[in-house]
Amino acid sequence: MIVACPGVTRRRNRIRLIDCCGRLAFFNHINNLQALMNGFSPFRISEEFISAMDTQRQPYDISFSEKLNVFSKDYLECCQYISKFDTSRYVFTKKLYSKLISPSQLIEDFLDFHGAKNSKDWYFYRELTAAVRHLSLGGYSQKHISNRLQFYDLPDSGEFKAEGFRTLDFLTSSLMKMAPVILEEARRLHIRIPENRLSPNDFPGVTTSEMLEFDIDDENRDLQKKNIVKIASEFLSIASQLDHLRFYEPYKKAQLLKIVPETVNEVEIRRFEMLVHNLQSSFDTYVIYGGYRFGERKFKQLRGFFSVVFHLLQMIGRLLHFYERHLHEAGYKSIYKTVQTRLTQLVDPEVLLERTVNYGIYYTCHFLNVGKDLAQEILNDNIERTAITTGIPVKLGFHSRPSLLVAKIVQHYGGRVELCVGEDRFDASSVLDLQWAGGKIQKEDITQVRFEGDARALRDIEILAGVNYGEDSMGKGTPLPKELSYLR
Repeated sequence: MIVACPGVTRRRNRIRLIDCCGRLAFFNHINNLQALMNGFSPFRISEEFISAMDTQRQPYDISFSEKLNVFSKDYLECCQYISKFDTSRYVFTKKLYSKLISPSQLIEDFLDFHGAKNSKDWYFYRELTAAVRHLSLGGYSQKHISNRLQFYDLPDSGEFKAEGFRTLDFLTSSLMKMAPVILEEARRLHIRIPENRLSPNDFPGVTTSEMLEFDIDDENRDLQKKNIVKIASEFLSIASQLDHLRFYEPYKKAQLLKIVPETVNEVEIRRFEMLVHNLQSSFDTYVIYGGYRFGERKFKQLRGFFSVVFHLLQMIGRLLHFYERHLHEAGYKSIYKTVQTRLTQLVDPEVLLERTVNYGIYYTCHFLNVGKDLAQEILNDNIERTAITTGIPVKLGFHSRPSLLVAKIVQHYGGRVELCVGEDRFDASSVLDLQWAGGKIQKEDITQVRFEGDARALRDIEILAGVNYGEDSMGKGTPLPKELSYLR
């Protein structure tokens, strides 16, 4: 029994003790409490009390091995399931990918917490788990594209569909090659192999021949026009930023090794992934909430372009992360290089790069470029149009600097703007057109011109004209107002 101890309770894995003077103490383990009571306290704890408290073990009190067995159950069940097939075509559903993703992340975090990166015994198992997670995340995104492709309404998508299947085939065959190796490593490390056997019934696909009734009309939503203008402009901006990655012939092996990660890398791709994700979120929130099947077809088509790009970027980001972190450059220690070599025997780095760039990057740039015409059309259909009359640049007229600044303003917003000189109209997004107009203005001694088109661009052109188009009468550059800071 407890002697002279008015308050002893247990909360989770901590023991709370209150002595007769009201002093409070917490102990994480019964042994710590026993040692304290034997050495420094007037209290005496009975053997019955210690035994009773020690038997109340909580799930978080169990050992590393026991926890790893719990965390590995679903993961190893999936590996057993995958190992029994010789083709991946009908095996890998989104549910199977999701069941691989969740436990592999948990196991990776658990192993990292316990120092697997610095353990020769555990490092290979840890790297296999990371490989499964990233390839499964990439496979999930590609599977999503394959499932949704019919709703994207993309032009000439037959070849894209076939290349998508090739990519998915590589990812799934790599996972299938890893599964028996993972099971072998688990046995070596004395991780319990589950007795339960999964079947295809545990992993149904997400597609069916049925559709739910459409009875929520979300056309003509408030502020739709204002927001579609902003989204179309951002689409054009993203397409322009990614244009430097466009190519027309597949990269060869030597070229792939040169551009990854020098030009194409995870950090850059993640940045664009976030931009496109924000674009899609804005569209779904402010333009069309209900999905793909109904509504303004042009808007749905535009969403199809940036939706497929978003999921491609998701896949590319995962594969680049796996390549850069796990296959590209091993650490200086021999164990890292040995494990990297074993991984490359399971996941071919050359094929991984070829699929990432020649499929992923290629079609990302392709669909952004093809979608530009539609985005431009939607933008010009929905922008607020107006007109302004301004003076021409004093002394030198529309030479290089003023023409470039005006063109940059128009390109920044993306909507159509024309410079009107008499009966002639010039494209204000073209430096060449503006200089051509400048020749006519000078020849006919015109002092004022009219701009017509996108009200957003005209507002900034008016500000630019107010500071003589950013130069003094001698043609030297002058500071621009803060409203035009994007021109710097």
